[in-house]
Amino acid sequence: MKPSFMFATGIENSYPTINGGRTRVDEMEKCGHYDLWRTDFDLVQELNLTYLRYGPPIHRTWLAPDHYDWSFSDATFHELRDRDIIPITDLCHFGVPDWLGNFQNPDFPELFAQYAGAFARRYPWVQLYTPVNEMFICAVFSAKYGWWNEQLTTDRGFVTAIKHIVKANVLGMMQILKRRPDAIFIQSESSEYFHADSPAAIGPAEIMNSKRFLSLDLNYGRRVDSEMFEYLLDNGMTKEEYHFFLHNRLKQHCILGNDYYMTNEHRVHADGHTEASGEVFGYTEITRQYYDRYRLPVMHTETNLREGPKGDEAVQWLWKEWASVLRLRNEGIPTVGFTWYSLTDQVDWDTALRQQNGNVNPLGLYDLDRNIRNVGKAYKQLIADWRDVLPASSVCLSVPIVPPSQSDSAHAAAQMREAAERPEQAQPKNPELA
Repeated sequence: MKPSFMFATGIENSYPTINGGRTRVDEMEKCGHYDLWRTDFDLVQELNLTYLRYGPPIHRTWLAPDHYDWSFSDATFHELRDRDIIPITDLCHFGVPDWLGNFQNPDFPELFAQYAGAFARRYPWVQLYTPVNEMFICAVFSAKYGWWNEQLTTDRGFVTAIKHIVKANVLGMMQILKRRPDAIFIQSESSEYFHADSPAAIGPAEIMNSKRFLSLDLNYGRRVDSEMFEYLLDNGMTKEEYHFFLHNRLKQHCILGNDYYMTNEHRVHADGHTEASGEVFGYTEITRQYYDRYRLPVMHTETNLREGPKGDEAVQWLWKEWASVLRLRNEGIPTVGFTWYSLTDQVDWDTALRQQNGNVNPLGLYDLDRNIRNVGKAYKQLIADWRDVLPASSVCLSVPIVPPSQSDSAHAAAQMREAAERPEQAQPKNPELA
C-alpha cells in the first residue's frame, strides 16, 4: 500500500483567456510540458512523490459537446498509470474552450458535467479529482477584477460566474460518482483573509471575509449568512438556484484542499480597495477558520515562493509551511496532505497571467531546463524524513486510496461496490442529469 500522507506537487495547467477572449494563456505550453511531459514525470519520481496534481488541457481536449480529442490525455494518463503515480485530476483550471465562451454562459455547468463524466468513463482507474480548480479565484479574476475570460468588473458578473462555476463542480462530482462511486474530491481553493486597515475599513473587510467563503458554502450546501444571501439575490441568483446547492450536498466525498501564498492576506482600506498585506495570520490560523466552518479533512494543496537572491528564500518558506501543517495535525485537525506547486518554474505568474511578458518566475522545484532547485532538494529530503513517520503517528488519518497498480484488484472492486451501496449514494440527484 502507498503511504497514507499525501505528499504532492503539481504541473501547472492554467489556460485562461485575455484580450477580450482573443488570447489563450496556456501555462503547459509556456513551461514546455507538451514536449517534456515524460521528463516531468521522471522528475516526479526522482522526488519520490506518489501524488501529482494534474489535468488535461480542456481547450485542446473538449472540442464540442460530446466531441473530444483524448490523444494527449491518453498518452499522459496511461503513462501515469504505468508509473503508479496517483493523479489528483484537475479538469477545469481557470478557463473553458473557445466554443463555450466564458463563465457567464448558463450552459457551462451541465456541459461541463458531461465532460467530467466522459473523462471518468474513459479513465475508470482515476479516483482523485479537483473538478474545478480555485472556484473563488476563478470567479473573482474573471468577473470582478476584469483580468481573465469575460473580463467583467461587476458584482452581478461575479455572482453569475460563481454560481455557474460551483454548479459545474457539483454536477461534475455527480457524474464522476456514477462511474467511480469511491471517488474522492479534493477542493483546491484559495484560503483568504482581509484585514481592516482602520476602524472605517472594518465594514468592507467583514463583507470581504464573508465573500471568501461563498464558493465552498455553495459547494458543500452550507447556508450562507443573511448578508451574503441578500447579496446573491440582489446580483442575479434566484432562490431556486440557491436551493440547488442546499439540496445537492456531496460533502461526504470531499477533502478540504486549500491553497496559501504570501499574497493570500489583504489589507483593506476605508474606501474598499485592497493591497497585499503579506503573511500576518499565516496558514495555520486561516486554515483553522476554514476547518471550523466545514469540518472536513484538510490538504494543503498549493504553496510556493520565489527563489530569491540568497537562494534559500523558497527553502525557508517550505519549512514554514510544513511547520504549519504539523501544527494543525498536532492540534487535532485531520490534515492528510501537502503540496509544493508546481513542479517547474512558471511564466508570468507575477502578473497573474493577465499579461504576456514572458517572465520566468523561479517558483518551482525545478527550473524550466529541468534542473533541480534548492527547494526541490529540500522537499525531497523532507519527504524522505517524514513519509514513514506520519502514517504511524495517526493511522486513522489514512485516506482510502486505490493506487493505479491496484485498480483492477479484488480490493478495489470491493471498495467501489461498498461505496455504491452506501445510503447517501441513493439520495435524489439533479434531475437534469439523471
